[in-house]
Amino acid sequence: MSWNMFSRFGAGSDSDIVSFGDLEEAVGTNAWTVVDVREPYEFAAGHIPNALNMPMSGFDPKELPQAKPVVVISQSGGRSRNALDKARAIGREDVRHFAGGMNAWRMDARAHPFGRAVVFDEDLSL
Repeated sequence: MSWNMFSRFGAGSDSDIVSFGDLEEAVGTNAWTVVDVREPYEFAAGHIPNALNMPMSGFDPKELPQAKPVVVISQSGGRSRNALDKARAIGREDVRHFAGGMNAWRMDARAHPFGRAVVFDEDLSL
């Protein structure tokens, strides 16, 4: 998994959007940095394993990690799209977003209970 993963989109697709399968694979191999732009209380209620929390309320795209490609995620995709736009405005081309957000991630986790992971705050652990 590498930078090329961001170029695996077919003709006519939105290359700013990461598919669920690619995100799942990247999370499993730690190939991308996942940045969750939800507020801390939302992040504490459950997030993708190893995700960094950079809330949109104080988001500065200059603070995005640079060691690996970045995928931003929010609750339903709106804030992550906003974060992506801000990253693009400063010239970051290695940033994408997961348009379905945590809503889509959790929905798929319920459909495959032994597959997709969500990390919960200690008070909410299973």
